[in-house]
Amino acid sequence: MHPWLHFKTITKHKLMVMHYCFRIGLYKQGLLHDLSKYTPSEFLVGCKYYQGNRSPNNAEREATGVSTAWLHHKGRNKHHYEHWVDYSINDPEHVIMGAKMPRRYVAEMVMDRISASRTYLGDAYDNHKPLEYFLKSKPKLWFVHPQTKKELEGLLRILNDKGEEKALWYIKHVYLKGKEK
Repeated sequence: MHPWLHFKTITKHKLMVMHYCFRIGLYKQGLLHDLSKYTPSEFLVGCKYYQGNRSPNNAEREATGVSTAWLHHKGRNKHHYEHWVDYSINDPEHVIMGAKMPRRYVAEMVMDRISASRTYLGDAYDNHKPLEYFLKSKPKLWFVHPQTKKELEGLLRILNDKGEEKALWYIKHVYLKGKEK
């Protein structure tokens, strides 16, 4: 068990996301981001499976076959596309499908990905890492709404190609000002 190290890691991540959310004008989301990580059902699992260089949810999943902490977390945090999975009524090929995420949660997800990459990679972080992580998992994301996937990848490509300052400016002044379709 590593309660102090886990607490420091999740708090560092939460404060970093809050900083980024404030920069793009998402004040409430910045304050409330990932508060469920401090609840016993997530925190205790995080302490048990803490490794420091990746999410303890992956270690729990490897050890037990499921991450109960992740199931709890994604159900309470709208910045995860897994939160937006529902039953399909119009797609004969899939029982479940992704609902389109509101832009404010896609933007928070980008801030989350930047912060998680910075937290776990440390000095090895650069603006390419969040996109690389997304592209590695993209073939498995059939359940994510196509528009959500397109928007997320587009924002991560701006970060990758133009840098953090331009990406944050674009998200705040263009993406979040756009009309929901």
